[in-house]
Amino acid sequence: MTEEKKKELEQEVAETPVQDEKNEVVAETTEAPVEETAAEEKAEAPKAEAKKEKKAVETTAEADADFDWDSLEEGRDAYSEKERGSLEDLYNNTLNTVTEKEVLEGKVISLNKREVVVDIGYKSDGIVSLNEFRYNPELKVGDKVDVYIESLEDKKGQMILSHKKARATRSWERVNESLENDEIIKGYIKCRTKGGMIVDVFGIEAFLPGSQIDVKPIRDYDVYVGKTMEFKVVKINHEYRNVVVSHKALIEAELEQQKKEIIAKLEKGQVLEGTVKNVTSYGVFMDLGGVDGLIHITDLSWGRISHPSEIVELDQKLNVVILDFDDDKKRIALGLKQLTPHPWDNLDSELKVGDKVKGKVVVIADYGAFVEIAPGVEGLIHVSEMSWSQHLRSAQDFLSVGDEVEAAILTLDRDERKMSLGIKQLKEDPWSKIDTEYAVGSKHAAKVRNFTNFGVFVEITEGVDGLIHISDLSWTKKIKHPSEFTAIGEEIEVVVLDIDKENRRLSLGHKQLEENPWDVFETIFTADSIHEGTVVELMDKGAVIALPYGVEGFATPRHLVKEDGSSVKQDEKLDFKVIEFNKSAKRIIVSHSRIFEDVKRAAEGEQRKAQKSTNKRAMKTVSDNIEKTTLGDVSDLAALKKQMEQEEKKDK
Repeated sequence: MTEEKKKELEQEVAETPVQDEKNEVVAETTEAPVEETAAEEKAEAPKAEAKKEKKAVETTAEADADFDWDSLEEGRDAYSEKERGSLEDLYNNTLNTVTEKEVLEGKVISLNKREVVVDIGYKSDGIVSLNEFRYNPELKVGDKVDVYIESLEDKKGQMILSHKKARATRSWERVNESLENDEIIKGYIKCRTKGGMIVDVFGIEAFLPGSQIDVKPIRDYDVYVGKTMEFKVVKINHEYRNVVVSHKALIEAELEQQKKEIIAKLEKGQVLEGTVKNVTSYGVFMDLGGVDGLIHITDLSWGRISHPSEIVELDQKLNVVILDFDDDKKRIALGLKQLTPHPWDNLDSELKVGDKVKGKVVVIADYGAFVEIAPGVEGLIHVSEMSWSQHLRSAQDFLSVGDEVEAAILTLDRDERKMSLGIKQLKEDPWSKIDTEYAVGSKHAAKVRNFTNFGVFVEITEGVDGLIHISDLSWTKKIKHPSEFTAIGEEIEVVVLDIDKENRRLSLGHKQLEENPWDVFETIFTADSIHEGTVVELMDKGAVIALPYGVEGFATPRHLVKEDGSSVKQDEKLDFKVIEFNKSAKRIIVSHSRIFEDVKRAAEGEQRKAQKSTNKRAMKTVSDNIEKTTLGDVSDLAALKKQMEQEEKKDK
């Protein structure tokens, strides 16, 4: 087949009879009236169809006759390389040019239970899993959707698309644009999470911190779940593809201008309306319309309160007065109680010292208790005014917070707004009748309150104390410290020995409850009487000896030597001789050594007495014979006389 015949065949195929017929019909239609044209078209329709079929058959037959079937069978190309290249270009130009990982808009052309077929204008249609359209149950044929080209051709020659990735890609681009342009966007709050909320923005899950929901603290996050709100993108982490949004940023921008206007007009003493924003243990934060101020707990009420929640509650609107602010007006001190008169100004003018008042204990300290007799009016009861007792204790021993008490006014200073009260003044002073109720010699039961080295302080009744000197505890025992005899808190019987009403002191005794046994001991432990005793304590200065009837004696070291020269031992029982008895000092001095020393001394005395008698007789004999002696005899006699005088002097 020649080149001219090929060109003629191609031209004939391109210019089909159907098109010619159609052109003829169109031409005829344009020349005829509307009614005639419609009638003619209806009448000529069967003829036109028959004519089309006839021409199509003729064209096909002619084409078959001209087609080089031999070249096809032999595998030879009927077109030259240039002709085929131009035909391929003509074909390719009729299709869209697409690449993988590209996002395009396509049209849904069919869908079934598993897949959606999307036409993107390419040579083949793409397939998307129906699961990716679960969010859109209204999807139907003809809808326009964004798709992401995952693969142009899989193993089966099918193009694979993803709607989910397309949404994510477009959303990420949209979020970045919002951050760059500082754009306000809308988002749907899906659920709560730790520290904030999860917000759906353009199909991306963004994080909304709790601090960025509102300018005021949020107490219930759940009320925001399911709401659609406006946000600003404040931060994007491109590495982890995290997005942080804020609703607070929108409010702050609006409040900033209000804040500047309010701060510029602030003055001390100015009264403003505010809303309780937060309540803490030390005060209340108020929102003054974009500016925050603090009402300290002491400025909430003239009376004492334990927590601000007793006065105010969250979101409550209050009028407050500006007390102070810093130079930058960033810290504003507010007051609530200052809007009402001071309670001291309304205090009964007839109230005076000596009057009785009732109130409630609001504060307890070691030194006393504060009693509120009217809202904002308090008086102090010092611990010394709570009882007539001289033993100062903590105020907690007498009162507790919340107790209702009655007290007498001791001092009243309206200018300084101070008042002191007393409880004990409501009772009679026990010392006013001390002479009759606690006369000298009267016996009473007392409670041990305290010890000193020299005695025991006891309390007979509230406000009446006395001292038992250590020497008045026992007639017989040698007590070094009162704790050896009694204990704090124990009861002890006492007798009043002396009264010092001016100094409010009583001298008491315990041993005086019994007769003085030393009157009897004086007849038993006479000088030189011998008694059995036990060594109960050994010391450097001597030993304490336990004698009969619970009496103790004392022996010095030289009186503790036995007859064999050894010393007595602890807990050893021996006979002791009384060498001194002092009733007033309640002292008995004894000696073990004196017993055998006195026996020996008595024996020696008898011997010396006999010797003396012998000597006297010899002297008489000498005197009688003196006249008969010679000079030599006189000398001997003089020596003998001198010796006898010395012995007599020694005995004395």
